[in-house]
Amino acid sequence: MPARIREAFVTQAAHCAALGSPFMERLCGLLAVRDWPEGDIRDRIFDWPGDPSSGGSSVPLRLAGALHALKLTGDPVLTPAYPPHQVSDDALWDAVCASLVGQATFIDDFIDSPPQTNEVRRAAAIIAAAHYVGALHPLPLRVSELGASGGLNLMFDRFALALPGATLGPPAPALTLTPDWSGALPPLDAPQVVARGGVDLRPVDPHTSAGSARLQAYLWADQPDRLTLTQAAIVAAGPAPAQGDAIDWLAPRLAHVPGQTHLIYHTIAWQYFPTPVQDRGRSLIEAAGALATQHNPLAWVAMEADTNAGGAALTLRLWPGELTIPLGRVDFHGRWIDWTAPVPVLL
Repeated sequence: MPARIREAFVTQAAHCAALGSPFMERLCGLLAVRDWPEGDIRDRIFDWPGDPSSGGSSVPLRLAGALHALKLTGDPVLTPAYPPHQVSDDALWDAVCASLVGQATFIDDFIDSPPQTNEVRRAAAIIAAAHYVGALHPLPLRVSELGASGGLNLMFDRFALALPGATLGPPAPALTLTPDWSGALPPLDAPQVVARGGVDLRPVDPHTSAGSARLQAYLWADQPDRLTLTQAAIVAAGPAPAQGDAIDWLAPRLAHVPGQTHLIYHTIAWQYFPTPVQDRGRSLIEAAGALATQHNPLAWVAMEADTNAGGAALTLRLWPGELTIPLGRVDFHGRWIDWTAPVPVLL
């Protein structure tokens, strides 16, 4: 096995351990050290061009997603070896090897696409941020999500967020998010979403059987709570996001609408945009912000990795006023939120 491929699986195993998936840690660890069966899948992955790591093509997650997709169909080889069943490393590896050979055509097709992890628990951060924006500017929201995947988190206002002593969201939510919360509570009054749209380079339609299956396949087999939340979000989902470059799609949406706050947001997506796309997007958003008024504010919420350890930074940029407000830190899968936002003052 090429060293860079081995390193990609070793690193992914460590990431999965940190994110609470001992099964995925074990699976990626076996893929890093065991002898793979000869065949098309071994040849393709061992010869993968470019960066196979999570910072590049995410080859380990592509392959893990393909195997989980097979298991979710009731595959007779993988199902007995996957959670909730407990088997030895040798038994799990035998099932994986049999699938790499016997299901080579399915796996080869599946790994053509990069992972589309529409992590529903990240919506907890967007709910809190939207409430905060609404407290600063109590106007209806028009929302735009960049890197929306299947668009599940575009419906964040239909989810409940259970916090210590309070629950945010509608009285009959599509699902309830329960992150470990530290810090003060966000504003409790819910903003009204009057228009929404999302974009992705490779959007997934959650209303097709193939799209629904792909969104579920990238979840991890020993985390059934994520699967339950995703299934509920799929039921509540709106139309599939638009297909295209995020900034090309966003540009015409930056025209202000009187009486509405435009909320732009992304969760672990911006960092994957090429630098020229980031630069153009930042310039266009800042230019639109310079034209914002109290009657048509612009809010930009980012949940993205930074140089600090421990989760992702949750940051709000707001116009008029060109304010930058750190809201806190969020676990990459939304398991916890450390809310540190200052008390909002009506602008």
